[in-house]
Amino acid sequence: MRTRVRALCFLKSPAARSKGTAGPMSRPCVRNKLIDDAKARLKRFDVGTRYSHLSANKYSVLLPLLVKGGKLYLLLTVRSDKLRRSPGEVCFPGGKRDPVDMDDTATALREAQEEVGLHPHQVEVVSHLVPYLIDNDALITPVVGFLDHNFQARPNADEVKDVFLMPLDYFLQPQVYYQNHFTYSGHHIVIHCFEYTDPETGVKYLVKGMTSKLAVLVALIILEKSPSFDIEFDLNDLIPSCEKTFLRRLSSSKL
Repeated sequence: MRTRVRALCFLKSPAARSKGTAGPMSRPCVRNKLIDDAKARLKRFDVGTRYSHLSANKYSVLLPLLVKGGKLYLLLTVRSDKLRRSPGEVCFPGGKRDPVDMDDTATALREAQEEVGLHPHQVEVVSHLVPYLIDNDALITPVVGFLDHNFQARPNADEVKDVFLMPLDYFLQPQVYYQNHFTYSGHHIVIHCFEYTDPETGVKYLVKGMTSKLAVLVALIILEKSPSFDIEFDLNDLIPSCEKTFLRRLSSSKL
């Protein structure tokens, strides 16, 4: 299992700046720019606590971003086979609100610490995206944050059997992709399915369902590019189109 997650950033030395030479110590540090640009875009789409009052049956997931080799990645987990619900499924760290949690962010951070050993001081929370509704009464809040580049995952074997990184741009330009379609409460639902092979380990992963939908949304917001497949979002009016879909499902829910 590969659990070490790290991104290095090299700064220019004074001598290299004066000579204009190239090399590891003379390359501009792209990490900070990537993160700053991504943060600015995510903050424009932050819904804050707009919908947090809608349900007592609340969940949160953390969408952890980091930079590695000059590219943005999402950290994902594979659920332990010991779990009764959805064993072996790829997902983001997260779970149900506990009485000790002050808000949606606290839930996401507590669950991430329990699952992969991520301490709250190792993540900078940037935004909350439009929530996701499941089972007609469960409200899931996506919390997006950047990980400290020195973070090393320590999976809790009772909950997580694998941790891996996936390039953010794969969720717009995948090598292996297909869609599933079904109708729920009279609404047409599109399920994005991504098959990804880790180039370092050769392990194959399948990302689908809510996890894939949230990953696509984050990729659309940050990368500002059109995907190679059809989506249910309006790219020219992204967050309002997400809210429209959410509110339509909300109207037919038990909330």
